[in-house]
Amino acid sequence: MSQEKAIKTTTNVDSLRSEIRDKSVRVIDVRREDDYKQSHIPTAVNLPLANLLSDDSPERVLKLVNSMGIDDETPVVVYDDTFGALASRVAWTLEYLGHSDVSLLETTFSTWKSLGLENDNQVPNIQSKEHSIHLRPEILATSDYLEKSKDNSGVILIDNRERLNYLEQHIPGAINLPYRTLSTQDKILRPKDDMKRLLENRRISGDSEIITYCGSVGTLSGLAYYALKSVGLPNVKLYVRSFKEWKGLEKPIIKQQDAHYWDLSAE
Repeated sequence: MSQEKAIKTTTNVDSLRSEIRDKSVRVIDVRREDDYKQSHIPTAVNLPLANLLSDDSPERVLKLVNSMGIDDETPVVVYDDTFGALASRVAWTLEYLGHSDVSLLETTFSTWKSLGLENDNQVPNIQSKEHSIHLRPEILATSDYLEKSKDNSGVILIDNRERLNYLEQHIPGAINLPYRTLSTQDKILRPKDDMKRLLENRRISGDSEIITYCGSVGTLSGLAYYALKSVGLPNVKLYVRSFKEWKGLEKPIIKQQDAHYWDLSAE
C-alpha cells in the first residue's frame, strides 16, 4: 500500500468536547428529529439524513449548510447512532459541496452517553452564514462513470453490503468488504494500522482508483469512503446511488457461483 498521508477523518471525544467549549466547531446530529429533541451533544444542530436525501442537489445542500451557520472555514463534526454510516453520508455530501474541514465523531451518540459525557435537549440559536460552492466531482462516481471504468485494471470496485447480499448479486468485478469489518466495538472505524492490514489482505492498494458502493443511498459505502481515506488512500470515489440505481437501470449484475459456507465470513 502506498504510504500516502492520512487525512483527518474522525474527531476524538476529548477534542470535540474542547472545541465545543471554545465554540470553534459546528456539530451536526443526523438522527431523527424526535431523537435529537430528547437528547443530543450540546450545541449540535439537527440534520436528519432523510431530510438531506429528500433533495441533495448542491443548491439545496448549500441552503442547509448556510442555515446551520457553516461557512467555508467552519470546522464541522458529524455524528449519528448508526455506527457512523448516516453521519458518513452527510459528511461526504459536505465534502462534495467543497467543505474541507469535516470529520466524523469517532463514536456513536449512545457510546458518548454511556461514557457519562455532556448532553442536553437545547436547540441552539444559529445565525446563518454564507458558504461557497466548489463541487468536487473527483469524489463522486455516477452509473455512467462506473460502467466505463469498472473493467479498468487500475480501478478497484468495493461492495460494502453484507456478505450474503453480495453473494446473491453484485456489480461484476466488485470485491466484498462488509461494512461490519470496518469498526471496533466502541469506535466507528478501526485504528489506522489495523485498517491498513484489513485492506492489504484484500489487495486494496493506494495505486488504484477505488470506488465504493452499497445498497441504495451511499451510507455503508460512505463509511467505507472514510475508512479508505483514514489510511491515506488518495483516489476514492463514492457511487452514491449505489446498487439500487444500478439494478434499476438494468445494468449487468452477477451472482457468486458455487459459494461455500466460508464465504459467509465477514473476515
